[in-house]
Amino acid sequence: MKIGVLSLPLTGHLNPMTALARKLQARGNEVTYFGVPDVGPNARAAGLRFASFGEKEFPVGSTAQIWQEVAARQGLDVIRYTVLNLTPALLKTTLEQVPERAEAMGIEAMVLDFAYLFAELVPMQMEIPYVHVYPILHVDFSAATPLCIYGWPYEATPEAQARNVQGLQMFGEMTVTSAAVAQAHARKVGLQVDWETPLATLSKLGIIAQTPREFDFPIPELPPQFHYAGPFHDDHGREEIPFPWEKLTGKPLIYASLGTLVNGLDHVYKSILRTVERLPEMQVVLSVGRNIDLAALGEIPANTIVVRSAPQIALLKLAALCITHAGMNTALESLAQGVPMVAIPIGYDQPGVAARIAYHGVGEFVDVSEVTAERLSVLVDQVLANPSYRDKAQYFKEVIAQTRGLDVAADVIERAFADELKQVAAD
Repeated sequence: MKIGVLSLPLTGHLNPMTALARKLQARGNEVTYFGVPDVGPNARAAGLRFASFGEKEFPVGSTAQIWQEVAARQGLDVIRYTVLNLTPALLKTTLEQVPERAEAMGIEAMVLDFAYLFAELVPMQMEIPYVHVYPILHVDFSAATPLCIYGWPYEATPEAQARNVQGLQMFGEMTVTSAAVAQAHARKVGLQVDWETPLATLSKLGIIAQTPREFDFPIPELPPQFHYAGPFHDDHGREEIPFPWEKLTGKPLIYASLGTLVNGLDHVYKSILRTVERLPEMQVVLSVGRNIDLAALGEIPANTIVVRSAPQIALLKLAALCITHAGMNTALESLAQGVPMVAIPIGYDQPGVAARIAYHGVGEFVDVSEVTAERLSVLVDQVLANPSYRDKAQYFKEVIAQTRGLDVAADVIERAFADELKQVAAD
């Protein structure tokens, strides 16, 4: 089957989505990864056929420049700015260019990043089947649990559900710009969509979350096409990241990272550095990304290696603790190695991930608005000293190994597409 894959051009989306594309390709499908030019190196490193679009609108190097706008933001301001100011232009270019290119390549079905809001109009226009995939923490549209952009705890009370409904409404209001782009394109190409019906364009064939069921809050009712899978990573298919391995001393390791996107808050890194300098018996690797002036961090403790980027999975295999922004990929990669966490959620789905980290006892978290070296030190000491955190992280290591998320996701996708194409042929 000729399958097209489309995701946001961001590391946290590309890593899991290229891994899933590689799995589909290994199973005999002809897979093409669509993206703006900056996606090319990721797709090629994964051994995938790459189809570029938006060369004029989004030339090489533009992704980092555009998304740098969110690097120093926090809280709801991050996602609000993103969906109102960044993604609509990308969506417009996608809807205008991808259908024609995908049709020319004979694409028969598509796998879509859910966070690429309204990109499903591409396969709808082509009249081909599609499934949605959550590389981020999935969204519970039933309001039984808080929307992933909030760090609210799980509570099964009428008051909590009312709060959750309000949270969904607030998110819906943020998407108005992208919705306007989608509606204008639908009118232009003659697509009939009932825009008054919530989730009218969501895939009816398959919705796949890389969240293991065991890591979620209890959700009593899920759509019939929804599937929990497990982490989409396999230690392969990523660009190689150099690292000074010779500097590791063999002491217990703390790996710390605030991800690759919302990572421009230097006061958070300073709090981490002041926290770990109290732990000479540990060694620390701190990955700071490209949005920080290293000179602004001040004196680096003797036990700490600071790098711009790091081979995350390889370091987590050695780690006793992960200090994280609670990005979905970092959290799942930590759990896949049985590593407990101290989380500092900053934006996007990170508050929801952090809430699950605490709920399942695999770590603790402090909101970015409240982080200090003193508060962080208390949590780090707590997680390192109490073996229950590691024990519960080890439990999830076993769960993740057994669920085999990539295989589960590929099974769902292939079955959904085969059934749909068979039905179309019968009609």
